[in-house]
Amino acid sequence: MADLELMGIRKSFGPVEILHGIDLAVRNGEFCVFVGPSGCGKSTLLRLVAGLEEVTEGKIAIDGRDVTDVQPAQRGIAMVFQSYALYPHMDVYENMAFGLKRARYPKAEIEQRVQRAAKTLHIESLLTRRPRDLSGGQRQRVAIGRAIVREPKLFLFDEPLSNLDAALRVEMRVELAKLKAELGATIVYVTHDQIEAMTLADRIVVMNDGRVEQAGAPLDLYHAPANLFVAGFIGSPKMNFVPAQAVAMQGGAVVVRLFDGGTLALPVAKPIDTGAELTLGVRPEHLRLGGEGGLAVPGEIVVAELLGGESYLHVRIHGQTIVVKTDGAVTPHRGDRIDVVLPTAHCHLFDADRRRISGAA
Repeated sequence: MADLELMGIRKSFGPVEILHGIDLAVRNGEFCVFVGPSGCGKSTLLRLVAGLEEVTEGKIAIDGRDVTDVQPAQRGIAMVFQSYALYPHMDVYENMAFGLKRARYPKAEIEQRVQRAAKTLHIESLLTRRPRDLSGGQRQRVAIGRAIVREPKLFLFDEPLSNLDAALRVEMRVELAKLKAELGATIVYVTHDQIEAMTLADRIVVMNDGRVEQAGAPLDLYHAPANLFVAGFIGSPKMNFVPAQAVAMQGGAVVVRLFDGGTLALPVAKPIDTGAELTLGVRPEHLRLGGEGGLAVPGEIVVAELLGGESYLHVRIHGQTIVVKTDGAVTPHRGDRIDVVLPTAHCHLFDADRRRISGAA
């Protein structure tokens, strides 16, 4: 296990700067997930940690040792790729043992490490098979096993589940969660899937356009997003956003006008100028169909997604559509008129600079 520290990391390809000064520390034994949309720089950052790309500016340290200019094989890391990268002419045992043989480990130790990793991953019965005889999930287990046998200080995963179908992705998420608990290793994991991030991570690093938008525990990011980007990226379906305008201050709360003139008072840390343009955010599962504790607004259902255990209602309110998550027992239909309640306790406010200024903490 190891600590990882990134200090002022910048990466450019020619005149184009991809990473804009990343400062980040991953603690010993932590499962840290880099998440963000395609092109945000998360995979590039992982490749810099692995030594597969050169740092333009900054410093990378593993266990306090500067590895910025150290070759990948000397960094004490193991990487699992999206493409598995298994040797087709070798069986599973040979694939897992290959790196150890190249490093001239004793035959008995190689046997011990491969068997131990195979048992951990439940692939003992697959050791004599070739990659072509394996399912996608089995190939991914072999790729992970090849990393485990090296007993690295740091595991790096680059979107390892993206080639699997939906059912296998769920299965492998569960297996990775178990593996995390068993290994107690330091893991840096890259994905664009925020559900993977929420279910696997001890800490999530949300990236956008080569910068870190926010880093923290999954539920901290969910309940207290730092800005509009994080609020919209974390959570599925994503948070609803509604234009709002500040109309008055009442003690430590700002009164905002929404939709057709309805108002809601929300606590803020500092006074907000009257007339300021704001954005109100509320998650689909926090909206209610009628009741007290917030602003009730009438709307019309334009789409009803009935999924059995839950339903997603797309409701048009004064020209804007918001999504309401309800219990699956609720079976409204397109065209139905309903009252949607925006609960004060679960509303977030964002200022013109997209920063969160109020809401549930």
